[in-house]
Amino acid sequence: MNTFFRKLKHIGTDRSLRGRVLFVLGALVVFRLLSSIPIPGVDPIALERFLASNQFFGILNLFSGGGLSNLSIVMLGVGPYITASIILQLLTIMVPRLKALYQEEGEAGKKKFAQYSRFLTVPLAALQGFSLLVLLTRQGVIGGLSAFSMVENVIIVVAGALLLMWIGELISEFGIGNGVSILIFAGIVAGLPQAVSQNIFSYTPDQLPLYIAFAAVSLLVIAGIVFVTEAERPIPVTYARQVRGGKTYGGVSTYIPLRMNQAGVMPIIFALSLLLFPQLIGTVLQKATNPKVAAIAADLAAWGQTHWLYIVLYFLLVFFFTYFYTAVTFDPDAMAKNLQKGGAFIPGIRPGEATENYVSHVLSRITMVGGIFLGVIAILPIVMQNLTGVATLAIGGTAVLIVVNVIIDLIKKVDAQMTMREY
Repeated sequence: MNTFFRKLKHIGTDRSLRGRVLFVLGALVVFRLLSSIPIPGVDPIALERFLASNQFFGILNLFSGGGLSNLSIVMLGVGPYITASIILQLLTIMVPRLKALYQEEGEAGKKKFAQYSRFLTVPLAALQGFSLLVLLTRQGVIGGLSAFSMVENVIIVVAGALLLMWIGELISEFGIGNGVSILIFAGIVAGLPQAVSQNIFSYTPDQLPLYIAFAAVSLLVIAGIVFVTEAERPIPVTYARQVRGGKTYGGVSTYIPLRMNQAGVMPIIFALSLLLFPQLIGTVLQKATNPKVAAIAADLAAWGQTHWLYIVLYFLLVFFFTYFYTAVTFDPDAMAKNLQKGGAFIPGIRPGEATENYVSHVLSRITMVGGIFLGVIAILPIVMQNLTGVATLAIGGTAVLIVVNVIIDLIKKVDAQMTMREY
């Protein structure tokens, strides 16, 4: 507690750090103001009813930072930018030029990679915005739009997505932490009062033991997320001694930390995208004139969290994508080559291919643990809701992972700023 107040005092006294914190707060105020401005023609009652009965749009609302809950001008949130970044990262497997740009060309390469992500965000935002508007118009959430009004609304939501992308990058540059993650974090936190009020109004005295158990399990889940997020496997590394000009260099022993959860929250995002796609198709086709198509669409729309097959597939997909995303973002072969070029080696392991195999083996083992943990965290809210029968009680999931990761990252960034000032 003393450390916490010491950090607050340091933020208040350090002009540069205080300016960064105030910049983040100001950007979040602008973001929340934008998310309260709806696009024309929205029926608030129909929208609330539609979001309550559609899990897919509940997830989209999470990643839009709450902007979709009232169809604001920033209803797409940072979703198109995240999707563009994911697509380009996946393309690094098939396009060697992109892989070299992302992993080998340093800061300049990463800036070009980010620029490509911005360019790709525009068509993705237009496609997603048009699809959402058409779907919501069919569901009666938005009044019938003329061709001109449709184009106008698509331009508005695309501009809103690009504006949020710009605000997120400004936060990363002039504030503290990752701007995109902070915007999602702000949307999740903004929805907490409504979630708490729902639990308060639905509370009955006979549910007291259930709520106590819920609070206890919540604390355990948060502690587990913090532990796994911070857990790492150190790989010992020794630099060979070299004599140059009568002076001896190297001979230093250090380690390379391999994080247990290299993929972060991305596996859950990928798994949800696949699992919720059939529900989206079912929602779109429910009003089809063909009876067979309408019946199939109704089954697809109803297929969801209450089905045991959904839970099993969700867990397996999260586990699979944990390995997949780790393979995309971490290259043992490049690591082995860099160690060999720098005159470093892992004690007891030959440089080159043997080092690559050793690192791959260690990474595979810790990724298995991280994948199982992510899978459990992903399905935990569904399991708890099915066991308790209370829809408002949800533990874990993507929201908690994002919140915990953002808070940990902010604490580390503040500590780094404080250390830099002290030196």
